[in-house]
Amino acid sequence: ILLLGSGELGKEVAIEAMRLGCEVVACDRYENAPAMQIAHRSHVFSMLDGEKIREIVKKERPTFIVPEIEAIATPTLVELEKEGWTVIPTARAVRLTMDREGIRRLAAEKLQLPTSLYRFASSQKELEEGARAVGFPCVIKPTMSSSGHGQSVARKPADLKKAWHFAMTDMRAKTGRVIVEGFIDFDYEITLLTVRHKGGTSFCVPVGHIQIDGDYRESWQPHAMSKTALKKAQFIAKKVVNELCGKNGRGIFGVELFVKGNKVWFSEVSPRPHDTGMVTMVSQTMSEMELHVRAILGLPIPSIPSRPGASVAVLAWENMKNPTYTGVDTALKTPGTWVRIFGKPDVKGHRRMAVVLAVADTVEEARKKAKSAASKIRVVEGS
Repeated sequence: ILLLGSGELGKEVAIEAMRLGCEVVACDRYENAPAMQIAHRSHVFSMLDGEKIREIVKKERPTFIVPEIEAIATPTLVELEKEGWTVIPTARAVRLTMDREGIRRLAAEKLQLPTSLYRFASSQKELEEGARAVGFPCVIKPTMSSSGHGQSVARKPADLKKAWHFAMTDMRAKTGRVIVEGFIDFDYEITLLTVRHKGGTSFCVPVGHIQIDGDYRESWQPHAMSKTALKKAQFIAKKVVNELCGKNGRGIFGVELFVKGNKVWFSEVSPRPHDTGMVTMVSQTMSEMELHVRAILGLPIPSIPSRPGASVAVLAWENMKNPTYTGVDTALKTPGTWVRIFGKPDVKGHRRMAVVLAVADTVEEARKKAKSAASKIRVVEGS
């Protein structure tokens, strides 16, 4: 397995792949990325460098090419797939989901699924026109980015200039283009982890989550919702996943949805394990990463039992090298709690560095335990 992207999710995918006898080669733009620390071999280069991706593929000759981040040279993946290499879930899925414009047009215009009002803009003037069309407040996101990079909310026309500048300077891939979305009056949002595998399509129970500025902070499973809303959510997720997978695609997808009562709207989809799904490391008998690897390898995926669980991200907010963690001993004193430190070598700005996980008899109790334990941990610069 050739991992393109070696962060915390890639690290867990690598662990699960190794448990099933796979050789793992990890790639990322910086040395000592989390998955590199356990992989059989690693390579450091920009995932946007298509020529380098091709060079490494020719050198390593992987059975599976597994993208684990959004900002990747997708045209190269499309070419490699045409040449006979296997891209997970498919090169088309990776290309469309990397580009918010591609996936939104697919969902809303081709598949006719309910979404928020939206417009695309390639200039501040077009952004102003788009914002007037969808109304205020509105959300501005770069068409190619992740984890809230470049994302902001404009509550009035005067906010648009700042929003445009932020999107252009903080986006992950320099496309010069944004999506402006109208607000949806929703009760909650969920991630519906959807697995396309040899035996068909399976769903995990809904994952509820809290995001701040587009960045995951907390998640829990299961999230309560009506049978009608769940049925609609599964219909939307399956329709999107089947379209992206085509005939032979496989893997796990994180389908994000807005819900109000029995109404459900499609938001986004990631063709890989989802950050909000880290809770499944304790809440399910098979984590989202194990499910991803099983699907990739064509192994059986039976029922997916779960129990109430929660996760809380641990962030660092200052630039630092050699990060060190205090309070882990205190956090682990409560029964039914776990800490997963990702092993990222440094911090620039703010960065997700670890996750606290908890299980309990109820979701409410699990969330309380996870938040309490996470509050004990601090990330400080080491010597």
